Amino acid sequence: MGQTLRIDLNCDIGESTDPQRMDAEERLLTHVTSANIACGFHAGNPELMRRAVRLARAHRVAIGAHPGFRDPEALGRREVAFSPAEVENLVAYQVGALAGITALEGAQLSHVKPHGALYNMAARDPELATAVARAVAAVDRHLILVGLAGSKLIETARTLGLTAAEEAFADRAYNPNGTLVPRDLPNAVIHDENEVVTRVLRLVRDSLVPAIDGQPVRIHADTICIHGDTVGADPLAQAIRRSLTEAGVRIAAIGSTNA
Repeated sequence: MGQTLRIDLNCDIGESTDPQRMDAEERLLTHVTSANIACGFHAGNPELMRRAVRLARAHRVAIGAHPGFRDPEALGRREVAFSPAEVENLVAYQVGALAGITALEGAQLSHVKPHGALYNMAARDPELATAVARAVAAVDRHLILVGLAGSKLIETARTLGLTAAEEAFADRAYNPNGTLVPRDLPNAVIHDENEVVTRVLRLVRDSLVPAIDGQPVRIHADTICIHGDTVGADPLAQAIRRSLTEAGVRIAAIGSTNA
C-alpha cells in the first residue's frame, strides 16, 4: 500500500483590530491546523497576540510566530533595505516576544514563518536567509522554520540543522521558476474557489501547480497557506479541507505525530 498523503493547512492571524476581520480569523481556525501570529511589527500588539494564542490553543491549532518588517503602513509587504544583522535582531526580538506571550497561556511555539517582504527577500537572498535561520535557532532550535518551497530559506535552515517546512499558497499565482507572482501584478491572487481547490488537490497529489503562463511547475509542499485577508477565506478553507479529506489526504500540523 502507498503512503498516506499528509498536508498542513496554515493561516496568518492577529493582524487586525477590525471586529469583522477578527471574527473571520476565528472561523478560519476551525479549518486549519497551524496559525502564524503577527508579532507587533507589521501588525499586531501584545493584546492581539495573546488573543490569537488563546484562540489557536482552544482550536488545537499549532502556534507559530509571524515576524515581519516594522512597516505597518504597507502591512510589511514593502521591501526594506536591512542588513543581515538587523534582520537577525528583528526576527529574534519578535519570535522571543511571542514565545513569552505563548508561555502566559501555558502553550508552546511550534514554528516560525516570516511575513511579506521579509519572507520573499529571505527566499532568494542567502545572507538574509541565514540571518532569519540564525535568529530562529538562537531562540529555540526545536522551532520549525517555514519558507517558500525550494527557496534559499529552506536550504539554509536545513544547513543550520533546523527542521524546515516547505510552503505553497492556495490562492497565489506562480512564476515558471516557482516564485510567487508579485501582488501588484494582474492575476497574482486567484479568487475562484473551484480553481483554487483544483490547484490545491493537484499540488498535494502530484506536486504540480500551473504557473501564470499555464505550464506546470513542480513544487513540494509540507504546508499550504490560506490567506485570512482574502475575501471569502472561511468558506474557501472549508472547501479546501473538505476536498482534501475526501481525497484521502490527512490534514495535520507540521511536526505533529498524531495519527
